[in-house]
Amino acid sequence: MRYRGPKNRIARREGVDLELKTLGSKSHARLLKKLGVPPGQHGLRKRRKVSERGTQLREKQKLRYMFGITETQLKNYFKKASMKKGNTALYLSHSLESRFDNMVFHLGFAPTRAAARQLITHGHMSVNKKRLSIPSYQVKVGDEMSFSDVKTTKIPYIETSLDNKDVILPSWLEKKATVGKLIKEPTQEVIEKLINLRLIIEYYSR
Repeated sequence: MRYRGPKNRIARREGVDLELKTLGSKSHARLLKKLGVPPGQHGLRKRRKVSERGTQLREKQKLRYMFGITETQLKNYFKKASMKKGNTALYLSHSLESRFDNMVFHLGFAPTRAAARQLITHGHMSVNKKRLSIPSYQVKVGDEMSFSDVKTTKIPYIETSLDNKDVILPSWLEKKATVGKLIKEPTQEVIEKLINLRLIIEYYSR
């Protein structure tokens, strides 16, 4: 089941900003102030030492929350990645980064992955000029992503996202105005800044 509770609570529990809140918002600012303090009335108390298995579990949960996917979806991504010869972590990150909602987020068309997912499911986004409402769609090299209707770009929070000059595109994306393009296969460079993929592979390999 996809988590639908307070986003800041999750980030504080994991001790890392999982990009669940709009950058620069008041809610994001509050998170940064309390990121080192776990949620709950006993947040400042010394926590028990976490086992190796527990550490692996926490990394797996971070990845789930970051991409807003269910346990079943993540398991399926892992199974497909493990069936291929080579680097399982690379294949897993490729599948996750290739998701349509993730691409829309990285292109700066939406402030969060959740917002990107909502835009897509409501029919506001297109791939190769064809409206597509499937957030999990795997974008392929050469695919172009854009808004289905120019009116969508006038939605206040979308306008704000498009005006944000601080968006840093991954090396595998390019953007011209309101059109983005996947120019090469996604790598694990972005995910590994926040998540230890090796621990997740070990968790599912037991």
